[in-house]
Amino acid sequence: MSRGPRHRHERTDRGAISPLIIGFALVLLMTIAVVVDASAAYLERQELATVAEGAALQAADLGAEGEEIYEGGLGSEPLRLPAAAARAAVHDYLGLVGRRGLDVAVSVQDDRVVVSLTGTAELPLGLPGMSRRVQVTGTGSAIADPEE
Repeated sequence: MSRGPRHRHERTDRGAISPLIIGFALVLLMTIAVVVDASAAYLERQELATVAEGAALQAADLGAEGEEIYEGGLGSEPLRLPAAAARAAVHDYLGLVGRRGLDVAVSVQDDRVVVSLTGTAELPLGLPGMSRRVQVTGTGSAIADPEE
C-alpha cells in the first residue's frame, strides 16, 4: 500500500527579520526623543540658572551700593542686605531681561542673596502619552562684598 509522496512542511525564517528591524527602529527613535527632550530641559535649566545668577548679582550689587552704606558706613560687621530691596532688585532685573511669568523665590541671609527661578520648558519631541511641558528650576546666588 503506497501512500504517495510525503509532504514536508519546511519552516523558513522568511519575514522574521522585518519585525525585529521595526522593533529596533522604534527603540532607537524613542531613545533619540528622550535624549533630545532631556537636552532641551537641561538647556532651559541652564538658562534659568544664568538669569538667576544675574538677578542675584543685581540684588547683591544693590546691597553693596545701598543707602545704608552711605549713611552708616561699612564698619566691622558683614554687610546686611535689606530683603525687600533685594526682592525688588530681582524683579526689576527679570523685567529688564524679559523673563516674566516665572515663579521667583528670593532668600537673603546677611550678605548673601539666593534666587531660585522656576519656569516651564516645552519639550521639542515628547513621548506619546507624556506631557511635553515640564517644570524646570534654576538657582543662583551672590554675596555682597563691597571690598571687591
